Amino acid sequence: MKKQRSRTAAFAAASLLLSFAPAAQAVPDPKTPAPAVLAKGLLSPLHISDGHDGSVLVSEEFAGRLTRIGRNGSVTTVYEKSAWDVAGSDRRGKTVYFAESQGAGTGGKIALAGHLRSIDADGKQRTVGDLAALETKENADAGNSYGFRSLPTACAAQLPPQVEASYKGHVDSHPYGIEVYGDTIYVADAGANSIVSVDVRTGETETVAVLPPRPHRFTAAEAKAVGLPGCVSGQTYNFEPVPTDVKRGPDGWLYVTSLPGGPEDPALGARGAVFKINPHSGRVKMFADDVMSPTGLDMDDEGNVYVASLFGAGVLRLSAHSGKEHVVLPATLAADVDVRGDTLYATVNSLPEPNKAPEGRVVSVPLEHDSDD
Repeated sequence: MKKQRSRTAAFAAASLLLSFAPAAQAVPDPKTPAPAVLAKGLLSPLHISDGHDGSVLVSEEFAGRLTRIGRNGSVTTVYEKSAWDVAGSDRRGKTVYFAESQGAGTGGKIALAGHLRSIDADGKQRTVGDLAALETKENADAGNSYGFRSLPTACAAQLPPQVEASYKGHVDSHPYGIEVYGDTIYVADAGANSIVSVDVRTGETETVAVLPPRPHRFTAAEAKAVGLPGCVSGQTYNFEPVPTDVKRGPDGWLYVTSLPGGPEDPALGARGAVFKINPHSGRVKMFADDVMSPTGLDMDDEGNVYVASLFGAGVLRLSAHSGKEHVVLPATLAADVDVRGDTLYATVNSLPEPNKAPEGRVVSVPLEHDSDD
């Protein structure tokens, strides 16, 4: 159940969906204002961030394209390289930074390549930091043990070929979400299972923290649902943590969304999480557990965390004080979220249906900052 990725498969960017099921259509609260649609017809808009002059930047990842959505709804291609995964973006002033990569999850069939690129106001491009080289050198999660903790040999022999009974972290890199803070860019590497810092000036890369394995004890019904033999019932499997986005909070900690590295739909329940990481010491703490498929996040000035729940109810608000969940934007296939003042932007309908035209959208809704503690 280790991660496997393909650019043409659903959610190629982060993990294997052993049982891909469309998210249930969220039922809007009558008191919730209908979202405004800024753009539609986008192909896999898996990432969104602040653009200049009121615009937003959207990564259409399966197309290898970074797109700018203007306040008037204009759609402009900022960058395109179709053979690459163009992932999360952020900006410092008028300079845009974004992640691009190749070879993640292919087991060496395609050489790993991953870095950040920048585009300044004059259109000048620059490559910053080599994430694939760092992972190849260090294998950040080599010390993590994944798979079943103590599966009997006879049961291990019944596992499907693609499921390793147990293994250590493999060399893999897929820079996915980024956050620019001063002269540092923090990267959520969904392949390495780590958070990496990149010096904007020198390009120097350093592992800030490695996320811990995500244990799950199988029931007989769950084993059957994901195609595993009944003998794994009662056994604990350490899934890979899959960091999907990173933001620096007003408290100075990094907040990181993490998928559980296996079925991301509801087959095994809500197993995603939001971690807090001290960027100086690398200390990792749990902020919120049992979150359904969190793939993107942002924060407001009060420290509340807004999470895009890809296979859940839409965009969630997690209270800064209690971690309590509240749906602020009911939506289907919400992939990422961006907060700007009193407005929340999100990408929805983010995974294309087979043999249908892409219908990814960028929407916005006003935010209410009432306390739920």
